[in-house]
Amino acid sequence: MKKKTLILFVLVLALSLAGCGNNNESSEPAEKETPKENREMILATTTSTQDSGLLDYLLPIFKEDTGIDVKVVAVGTGEALKLGENGDADCLLVHAKEKEEEFIKNGYGVERHDVMYNDFIIVGPEEDPAKVKENAPNDVVEAFKAISENEVDFVSRGDESGTHVKENGIWEVAEIEPTGDWYISAGKGMGAVLQMADEKKAYTLTDRATYLSMEDDLDLVIVTEKDERLYNQYGVIMLNTEKHDIKEEESKEFIDWMLSEKGQKLIGEYGKEEYGQALFIPNAEK
Repeated sequence: MKKKTLILFVLVLALSLAGCGNNNESSEPAEKETPKENREMILATTTSTQDSGLLDYLLPIFKEDTGIDVKVVAVGTGEALKLGENGDADCLLVHAKEKEEEFIKNGYGVERHDVMYNDFIIVGPEEDPAKVKENAPNDVVEAFKAISENEVDFVSRGDESGTHVKENGIWEVAEIEPTGDWYISAGKGMGAVLQMADEKKAYTLTDRATYLSMEDDLDLVIVTEKDERLYNQYGVIMLNTEKHDIKEEESKEFIDWMLSEKGQKLIGEYGKEEYGQALFIPNAEK
């Protein structure tokens, strides 16, 4: 009897220990399998913020800080605003202030903030056939007149982007309607237009940031710069949730982060190490 009792006791103890082991094993995977909230948003922005590498620099840091994954749609400012109007984006980062303010006035956005700026420049072939650098190094209107009068190839964005809007405004001030074989409307983003101008040995208007980020792969040089009319302001826009169902919380976090001391500092640092100068200057209102 004693032997049977001992065997029974050993079996019960073994089963109890096995049960404890199973409880420990089952509790650990349950903790690991608890999914984190999947947070994401769509940012409609310009090709310049993408082509310059700024977003590749900022967004991983933003995700680390907030857990929000930002999907980028890089198009011209005009197209980005249309995406906002149609509810196909959650937030906008663009650079055509008059159009942005009209967007707000029409009720598609509820607030707009200055976030950063840089400037536009005219670039062209090193031989400079229109002698723009010699005669109009700091006068964008005279530069456009020289290009037009000499009918030297000029590649336009032609896409209703902020850059295209700026270009059209300069032609208007110069009282020139650009037409002819020399004027090429590309309908492409800034990076593609710079490559096209390089291949054709043509002039083009570009933001400085995209040009500097591609300079090593281009034979184009700056011929006109530092004219106050070439100022290039970027704004971030919160969309109207009464118009469309957007990621309101995520968008607000993105805007707050871009305007924060940390976001502004990061913007101001981008490009200094690689290009010797900041590609964008932060100027959010304090």
